[in-house]
Amino acid sequence: MLLDKFDLHILDELQRDGRLSNLELAERVGLSPSPCLRRVRTLEQAGWIRGYVALLDARKLGLQLLALVQIGMDRHTPERFERFEAAIQQWPEVVECLLITGQSADYQLKVIVPDLQTYQDILLNKINKIEGVAHVHSSFVLRQVIHRTALPLAAQ
Repeated sequence: MLLDKFDLHILDELQRDGRLSNLELAERVGLSPSPCLRRVRTLEQAGWIRGYVALLDARKLGLQLLALVQIGMDRHTPERFERFEAAIQQWPEVVECLLITGQSADYQLKVIVPDLQTYQDILLNKINKIEGVAHVHSSFVLRQVIHRTALPLAAQ
């Protein structure tokens, strides 16, 4: 499925505000409501739209500490990576996991917790207990300068 300018505009509007009514969305993208709704359904069915979420305020929920954690594995085998990835899938504090290159680490995690004590518990009792974890480097975010959820569709 190739995206035209209306599809891109629909995606851009929905990623900025997923609660738009079909009528509001149709007005913003310059379509009548029926064709707009058909396009949204097609985009959903084709997998361009993976889902809709509410973005929560972490600080108001008491999640004050954001850590970036780089993890190096002792061996680069599929079994080691699968075991590591299966373990961290179970922890809601890990909000992002990236397999990376170009660093002295294999993975970078984004971990969000209430405080340093909670992070220490995760580090000592969870991360370091995964078979194959050779080293861990933690950095703590002082201030989040940019946090976007919208993808840059203008580059399409």
